[in-house]
Amino acid sequence: MHIGIPAETRGGETRVAATPETVKKFTAKGLHVVLVQSGAGAGASIADEEYQAAGASIVTDPGELYGQSQIVLKVRAPEASELALMRKDAVLVGLLSPHQAEGIEVLAAHGITAFSMEKLPRISRAQSMDVLSSQANIAGYKAVIMAANIYQKFFPMLMTAAGTVKAARVLVLGAGVAGLQAIATAKRLGAVIEAFDVRPAAKEQVESLGAKFVEVALSDEEKAQAETAGGYAREMSEDYKRRQGELVHQRASAADIIITTALIPGRPAPVLIREETVQAMKPGSVIVDLAVEAGGNCPLSELNKVVVKHGVHLVGIANLPGLVAADSSALYARNLMNFVNLMLDAKTGELNINREDEIIAGTLVCANGEVIGKT
Repeated sequence: MHIGIPAETRGGETRVAATPETVKKFTAKGLHVVLVQSGAGAGASIADEEYQAAGASIVTDPGELYGQSQIVLKVRAPEASELALMRKDAVLVGLLSPHQAEGIEVLAAHGITAFSMEKLPRISRAQSMDVLSSQANIAGYKAVIMAANIYQKFFPMLMTAAGTVKAARVLVLGAGVAGLQAIATAKRLGAVIEAFDVRPAAKEQVESLGAKFVEVALSDEEKAQAETAGGYAREMSEDYKRRQGELVHQRASAADIIITTALIPGRPAPVLIREETVQAMKPGSVIVDLAVEAGGNCPLSELNKVVVKHGVHLVGIANLPGLVAADSSALYARNLMNFVNLMLDAKTGELNINREDEIIAGTLVCANGEVIGKT
């Protein structure tokens, strides 16, 4: 089985879908050939020589790599120029933006079998393959580090001979994987932290990390509505949004740093920080909007820019894991390796796509020229 690792062509994408560690494991039994495009690991500080030492073959021509690869591992969905080079019978695995139906239809029309890792079922057996969690973990960490770099005061309380410096107040909106890591990172830096999430179940996790949980009072019906079976937040009622907006406005006005992480799969990001809230914030405050690629939790955020509006710094950098490319790639590559191993016979190395397996069926977005399920 030939496994191809192309260089990512999307602007600003520094991650790579395999590392020397995963290449070595793929090639250990002699059942698989791993082809790595020259320079594919450069953004993650991985030299071609490291891949070669792990057992990979370095290919300079992307056409040659795609032409030989029965399985292609990528970070982002292939662009038109890449797709044109792929074999019609190829298996593609990566972050394929499954909620953008047009992109999946293009993959289906090409005839490839594609697995979108965003659709991985949230079950215990799939945890080692959960790319959204591994990358969100890094994004939450990096968001706080970027905020600390921009914020013009200390994070911790300091008692000095010249007087006492108050600790920064951090508000984290959304207590999923990214939000929890943001809380943990800000806590290590000495900040005072509050966190909000529509899911009441998040309270215990937030408080275990040393933050105060800020919550909107919920009816029993709203509590049942707040979370999907997969653990994601749902879009709430208009009345809830009104009460939420009032609470967030109050807490945001007192905050120095806000990290927003709220996303609803397949939908635009909910607006949590409105312009009037930004106007009410202290000059020099910082908002890091991790949902900017989905429209943003703050309408003033600008994609892949850091701007100042009403005296507040708004950070709209979309690909924060790409700023920590070495570790992001290491985790992502392990996730993909664990997933691909589900489809490879351990003895013969042959490809076996068992569509009765919950993980394989859940991530499959197109096969045999057809789009599978709802995207």
